[in-house]
Amino acid sequence: MANETETLENTAEGMAALGALKDGAAETQAATPAEPQIDSLGRSYATGRRKDASARVWVKRGTGKMSVNGRDVAEYFARPVLQMLLAQPFETAGRTGEFDVIATVKGGGLSGQAGAVRHGISHALIRFEPGLRPALKAGGFLTRDSRVVERKKYGRRKARRSFQFSKR
Repeated sequence: MANETETLENTAEGMAALGALKDGAAETQAATPAEPQIDSLGRSYATGRRKDASARVWVKRGTGKMSVNGRDVAEYFARPVLQMLLAQPFETAGRTGEFDVIATVKGGGLSGQAGAVRHGISHALIRFEPGLRPALKAGGFLTRDSRVVERKKYGRRKARRSFQFSKR
């Protein structure tokens, strides 16, 4: 009987000590900022997605030059609105003209591709400079826009549109 109570006390003490260790570990993890993830070439990598588009993005220190699929951004995304989308993460973070961006993007249309590259740029910036996370998070650049095209249903002309009704 004495052995059982000692075992329970040891277990309770052990559990309390284990809980304190876990709490201390959680505090140190929350207090320490994330480490930058930079490869041997001085780049950070991230993937961005929007609609059916998927972008692979590399960010490195530079003069602000951006290329998408081997072409200049102004050439690839001709509409000024799409070019503005790509500049937003840098403006929010206060890092305009400090980073070069190389991106390859596949799938979807130009609007989805621009959104995917923006999403990738935001995540790559955080991997390069973890301190930028609060500003980019507040701007909503880290959340993947999950809206996609709704599928076509049988018995319908499109996703929701019915065939035209004919009384006679």
